[in-house]
Amino acid sequence: MAYEVEAPKYVRLAQTIQRRIEDGTYAPGTRVPSENQLVQSFGMSRPTVVRALELLKRDGWLESRQGYGTIVRGRPAVVENKDRRGLEALAREESRTPGRLVDVGEVAVPARVASALGLPRTAKVAMRRFLVEEDGEAVELVSSYFPAGLVQGTELTSGDPLTTGVRAHLEARKKVRLDHVTERVSARLPDPAEAELLGLPDGVPVLSVLVIACDASGQALQVSEVLLPADRQELEDTYRLH
Repeated sequence: MAYEVEAPKYVRLAQTIQRRIEDGTYAPGTRVPSENQLVQSFGMSRPTVVRALELLKRDGWLESRQGYGTIVRGRPAVVENKDRRGLEALAREESRTPGRLVDVGEVAVPARVASALGLPRTAKVAMRRFLVEEDGEAVELVSSYFPAGLVQGTELTSGDPLTTGVRAHLEARKKVRLDHVTERVSARLPDPAEAELLGLPDGVPVLSVLVIACDASGQALQVSEVLLPADRQELEDTYRLH
């Protein structure tokens, strides 16, 4: 028997707005309704609306123009590999994301992270763990790991939410440049702490997206593990046939 998994609210709202762009309701070059108008029209919370708009901006359907608002760009020339969790994890502004910073500190490097960062298993790494919430429900747990030497002179060890994305913060503070990301997707059972944060009952697996961010030389500078409740996810990809 096949089971359909309903997409999160912000994804469904983004899809609705996208359809209105495609059918001309929201024409290219015009402003989309304000956040307040969208909240009232769709009966969804402001965080859900904000996240839907950010998703559409990321995928090229909308853009922000200072002093003018959010503008419709129309259908992107090429839309592929849309669900880029790594890009979202690197760009997320903690201070503007619904959720909370649950852990910051130095930890023993997990085996998969040690391999990606090229560190010995006995090494220590800096970790930031952020729980993303939607309408009060935990939807994503992001644990980001950095070599200890890289976080010196940054706010990555601070217990305060970052006001910029991790990528922008690292590039500004450490004068490094992240060039590409590799994502590895697998499924596993969460440990007790992860299950508690995500509100998962016993036996429910998580979808793990290991995000490895590298510079142009291929040196990994950051590894993030994005955990998603597997019973609330649906993977979809659209690609051209050549």
